[in-house]
Amino acid sequence: MKIAILITRLLLGLVFFVFGLNQFLHFIPMVMPPGPGTDFAMCMFNTKYFIPLLGTFQTLCGLSLLINRFVPLSLIVLFPINLNIFLFHLVLAPEGMVTGIVVLAINIFLMYAYRDQYLHLKNPKATHMHN
Repeated sequence: MKIAILITRLLLGLVFFVFGLNQFLHFIPMVMPPGPGTDFAMCMFNTKYFIPLLGTFQTLCGLSLLINRFVPLSLIVLFPINLNIFLFHLVLAPEGMVTGIVVLAINIFLMYAYRDQYLHLKNPKATHMHN
């Protein structure tokens, strides 16, 4: 199981590190999907802030997974991004559906693997530490 966790963590980290950097450096040509997917993507690009913000989170979380630091936090931050990738392909661009399924499945698998790290989130009462 440790090997599966290591491989999937590194794979997800590499994917998001590379594609996050690509938002800034443009070394992988991005092809717009036909139809409504293009409209949706253009709305994100036209905001001028969303793509750099997304790229920043993807790059930092990908790096975090690669160097094995803050992994549970990075998985939580990446989850809505992965869910959106999945839903984007499910609803707007079905030709990339495999990608959406794979990244979401890896994210869920890793969150399950690190489930012990999330137990404190189940406590509904916030506690304040005094010095």
